[in-house]
Amino acid sequence: MRPAPPAAPTSGRVPPFVWALPPVAVLGLLFLYPLALVVQQSFSPDEGGTSLAPYSDVFASDAFRDALTTTVWLAVGSTVGCLVLGFTLALIIAFVPFPGGKAVAKFIDVFLSFPSFLITLALLFIYGTVGMANGVWTDVTGVAEGPFHFLTTPWGVLLAEITYFTPFVMRPLLAAFSQLDTAQLEVASSLGAGPARIVRRVILPEALPALAAGGSLVLVMCLNEFGIVLFTGAKGVTTLPMLVYSKAILESDYPAACVVAVVNIAISVGLYSLYRMVSRRVGA
Repeated sequence: MRPAPPAAPTSGRVPPFVWALPPVAVLGLLFLYPLALVVQQSFSPDEGGTSLAPYSDVFASDAFRDALTTTVWLAVGSTVGCLVLGFTLALIIAFVPFPGGKAVAKFIDVFLSFPSFLITLALLFIYGTVGMANGVWTDVTGVAEGPFHFLTTPWGVLLAEITYFTPFVMRPLLAAFSQLDTAQLEVASSLGAGPARIVRRVILPEALPALAAGGSLVLVMCLNEFGIVLFTGAKGVTTLPMLVYSKAILESDYPAACVVAVVNIAISVGLYSLYRMVSRRVGA
C-alpha cells in the first residue's frame, strides 16, 4: 500500500480573514467612524459631558415635531402618488401599443440618473412666479401676475417629488409586466372580461410585489430628500434633512443637528430593511 503524500505546508498561506481587513478598514474609516462621531455628538451637550439632554430638548421642541410630521406626510403622499401614476403609466407603456413606446421605456432608465434639483428647476421654469404658465396667463388676460404660486407651498414639493420619483416605481413594474404571460390576458379577454377587470384580476396581482418594492424604495428616498425642498424654496416646509441643515449651518447647534440626524438615520435604516425584505421576496 502506497503511503499518502505529505500535506502541503501551510505556513506560507495567508488566512482568509486577512483579505477582509482592508475593505473593513476603509469602510470603517469612511463611513462607520463619521457615523460614530455623529452619534457621540448627539449625546454631548454644549455644557460638556455626556447626557441625554440634547435628545430631550429636541424631542420637546415644536420644530422637531413639525419637521417629523411634514417629512412623514410628504413621504407617504409622494409614495402614494408615485404608485398610482407609475402603475398607470407602466400599464400604458407595456400594454398599449403606440409609436415610440420602446424609446419611452428606455428614457425611463435615463431619467433615473437625473439629479432631483434638475426636475425641480424644470418645474420652476414652468410653474414658477415668472415661469411659462404665469407668463402665458398674464399675456392672455393682461393682469399683473399669474395664478400659479403653489411651487412654494408643500403641494409644490409634493408635485416635484412625485414627478421625480415616479420612474423608480415604473422600472420594476415594467420588468414585472415583461414577464407576464400574455396568454392569461387573452384567455381573460376571450371569456368576456373587460379591460378594467383584466387589470384588477390578472395584472394587478402580478404587479403587487413590484409595486411593494418600488413603493418602499420611493418611501426611503422621499424621507431623505433634501434638494427638492431646498430648490422649490417652499416657505414653512421643514423636513428632517432641512432641520439638520438649519441646526448645523444656520444655528451652529451641532448636538441638536446630530440628534435629528440620528433619528433620520434610524427611520431610514428601518425603511431600507423593509425595502430589502420586499426585494428579496420579489426576487424569490
